Amino acid sequence: MSTEELVAGAKAAATAGWGGVKVKIGKPDASEDLERLTAVREAVGPRLDLMVDANQSMTAAEAVRRVARLDPLDLFWLEEPLPADDVSGHVRLAAATAVPIAVGESLYSIAQFRDYLHRGAASIVQPDVARVGGITPWLKVAHLAETFNVDVCPHFLMELHVSLAAAVPNGRYVEHIPQLRAITRTGLAVENGHAVAPETPGLGIDWDRDAMDDRRTS
Repeated sequence: MSTEELVAGAKAAATAGWGGVKVKIGKPDASEDLERLTAVREAVGPRLDLMVDANQSMTAAEAVRRVARLDPLDLFWLEEPLPADDVSGHVRLAAATAVPIAVGESLYSIAQFRDYLHRGAASIVQPDVARVGGITPWLKVAHLAETFNVDVCPHFLMELHVSLAAAVPNGRYVEHIPQLRAITRTGLAVENGHAVAPETPGLGIDWDRDAMDDRRTS
């Protein structure tokens, strides 16, 4: 996305009353990331939470260097800066910056989350119910994070995660990715910038079987 597209999207989110926006980072030239994020911050002001996601693209040394350059932008979190199995690198990074480090979408067991939390390698966890083993393990991760006074901001599958996030005291953000909209009858309800958990039984996903059939290949 161009800088202009990032700015337009962030301004639309702010106008709709959303609490924050997330931007991908990891350009070969760190100055380009800084310029793009600065444009977004200047467009939306200081009140909108600005998160960034590096998708495991950096070394610990590079992440320490880059996050220092981004510090004036008051980032709400830096997501997946390093490979998920580099816990010691995340420990080093977390100790070097005041920006919260978010991890979780690439962690697949409660024990992995425990290791990150116990070592102070993350201050926001993002468990994915489809990757961590289901609803029960997801809740265990959330309650584990609560014991460390750490917020939970689940990854993807917002239609299901909104109910889980609403069920724990440390649920903070639900990632808004409407990728299921083409094959569902209803979407996630958002009111005044807040995701609303459905009151109907089930997982919160109202599948459109006809739309699925229309997309099947022979």
